[in-house]
Amino acid sequence: MSTYDPQRKQVWQTTRWLSENGFFGSTLGSGGNVSMFDRKAEMVIITPSGKPYRQMSAEDICVVDPDMRQLAGTLPPSTETAMHIGIYRNRPDVNAVVHTHQPYASVFALINKPIPALFDEVTVELGARIEIIPYAFSGSAELVANVQRQTKNGANCYILQNHGALNIGRDLTQAMRNAEMLEKVCQVYYRALCTGERISRLPEAALQHWMKLNIKNS
Repeated sequence: MSTYDPQRKQVWQTTRWLSENGFFGSTLGSGGNVSMFDRKAEMVIITPSGKPYRQMSAEDICVVDPDMRQLAGTLPPSTETAMHIGIYRNRPDVNAVVHTHQPYASVFALINKPIPALFDEVTVELGARIEIIPYAFSGSAELVANVQRQTKNGANCYILQNHGALNIGRDLTQAMRNAEMLEKVCQVYYRALCTGERISRLPEAALQHWMKLNIKNS
């Protein structure tokens, strides 16, 4: 039994839920990745590379240190492990990362269009604007740099250009919930754009109110 078995089980359970609900874009594939960070022990618990989610078990989940030395798991860790570590180094408020290929968020990844402030609860939970992170090859140092640069803005969701979505949170439950909320707002915004009608955004006064409240409660 590994010291990190409870955390590995949490990551595995999260991936199962995301896979079964279509957040990875394919129920049979291995796209996307999920991790959590144990800040006390400075260990990252992350999904392996190339293992289909339907075939994955909790024992397949990897444990690495911040220098990417593998401590548990027989499979290689996700090729985007460095991206996850970069976020944890950049954002002390974040302890979980869920990278998805969810369908409606992926639409905005292709049209390279950020999501403005549309709903109160989305602004409070995800941020005033869901920004686009510029494209770079998966697993590349350039992608890590792009992600670190953009995630300094304090939001909890981002669109990865020509790639997918990045959802973060203080724990796996929040990161998973943020992914679900992002998909909802992307779906609604896409359908609203398809009408050709003018899109109603939150008034500036409301936006400032919610952002001040966020800062106060952070």
